[in-house]
Amino acid sequence: MVDNRGVPTLSGTPETPSPGRSAARVVLADDDILLREGLASLLDRSGFDVVGQVGNGTELLALVRSVRPDLAIIDIRMPPNHATEGLQAARVIREELPGTAIIVLSAHVEVDQAMELLAGGQGLGYLLKSRVTDVTEFIETVERITAGASVVDPSLVQELVRAHRRRDPLDVLSPREREVLALMAEGASNAGIARRIFVTEGTVEKHVRSILTKLDLPESETEHRRVLAVLRFLDAR
Repeated sequence: MVDNRGVPTLSGTPETPSPGRSAARVVLADDDILLREGLASLLDRSGFDVVGQVGNGTELLALVRSVRPDLAIIDIRMPPNHATEGLQAARVIREELPGTAIIVLSAHVEVDQAMELLAGGQGLGYLLKSRVTDVTEFIETVERITAGASVVDPSLVQELVRAHRRRDPLDVLSPREREVLALMAEGASNAGIARRIFVTEGTVEKHVRSILTKLDLPESETEHRRVLAVLRFLDAR
C-alpha cells in the first residue's frame, strides 16, 4: 500500500460519520448485484452519498458524466466481455473528469492493468475484492482516496517485486559473469580483469563473449557491445 497503513482487509462496524462532514458523492459499477448493494449499504451508513449504481462500463460512463461524482468504485471486469471494461471506463473518467477519485476492485492481481491505472496521478486506488473485509479500514481507505491519496493493495506490491526480479536482465548471467561485468563497468580491460580474478585473459574473453550473447547484444557498426553491456549492468542496479 502506498500510504504504509495496510490495506482494508468486510467485518466489523463502520464508523459513525462526523456530524459536520459533507457527504462525498459515490457511484458504483459492478455486475455482481449482491456485492454492489452491499457496498452501497455500507457506504450509505458510513456517511457517503451513493448517487448511482450500474452493471457495465457503458452505463458507468453515462452515469458519471451525468452526476459528476467525487468517487467511482469500479469492478475491473464487467460485461460484455468481462475483460478490462472497468479499467477502460476508469481511463475515460480520469481523462474527462480528473477531479473524480477512482477505486478499481479486482478479484485477482493484474499488474499491467493496475500500473496503467496508477500512472494516472492522485486519487486512485487498486484493491483486491478479498481485501474488502474490514469495514473500518475499508471506509478509511475510501476516505483517503476521495481526499486525493493513492492506495495499492499489498498483493500488488509483492507481485511487482517478484516481477522486477523475474525481469532482471542480469539473471541470465552466472555469478562469475556478473563479476566480470561489474569489473567491465569499472573500466577494467580484459587483462586487468584477468589479474583481478586470477584467471587467464583468454578465460576472460570467453566470459565477455558469453555475457554479450546472453544479454542479446548483436554485432553493430554504430554501438559498442561492451559499452551496451555495461549500460545494462548499471541500469539493473
